[in-house]
Amino acid sequence: MNTLIKQTLAASILSTMIAGTAMAAPAEAPPDFIKRVADGLISSLKDDHAKLQNNPAAVKAIVRQKLDPHIDSQAFTRTVMGTYAQSSSPAQRAQFEKNFRETLIENYGSAFAKYSNQTYSIRPYRKTESKNPVVTIDFINKGEKIPVAFQLADKGSQWKIRNINVSGIDLGLQFRNQFAATVKRNGNNLDKAIANFKPDAEAAVEKK
Repeated sequence: MNTLIKQTLAASILSTMIAGTAMAAPAEAPPDFIKRVADGLISSLKDDHAKLQNNPAAVKAIVRQKLDPHIDSQAFTRTVMGTYAQSSSPAQRAQFEKNFRETLIENYGSAFAKYSNQTYSIRPYRKTESKNPVVTIDFINKGEKIPVAFQLADKGSQWKIRNINVSGIDLGLQFRNQFAATVKRNGNNLDKAIANFKPDAEAAVEKK
């Protein structure tokens, strides 16, 4: 194959890859994505607020439906497992992800169950070419602003939430510390640690 043909072929392949990447990029702007997710969740909680106060199962069902599909649980798993992700087996990581998703739903479910017509505003967003843009929401609760920053992951055709920062506290990092402590409490037995790990978002946010 002569040089000209090789160059032409290489250019063709490269342009195809670039075009494919561009076409696969999320069509929705990051703040629009976060607003859609937040509005969908808050709207459902407002509609049945009275019924949800003493019905944690119903809250969990709403959170699972409205929030869970938008979480990049694989990224969360890698972040929270930390160095243990490298030494774990695929089966262990899969089990960790399954348990972690369920306990996250419980965490967020109990938090959102207290929602009583609070409002929120999205901070001005500075457009970036990063694959992991951050969108920050200020939740207003009884006059107090609670900033919640969502770090997103570009999954090609859609955005996913890969980490959350509440009032300056990196939940992924705090959960990682909690998991490391769980591993030690279980004698460095990873299977036991995975089975017993219960991430505590409230404790993580309060740790300043």
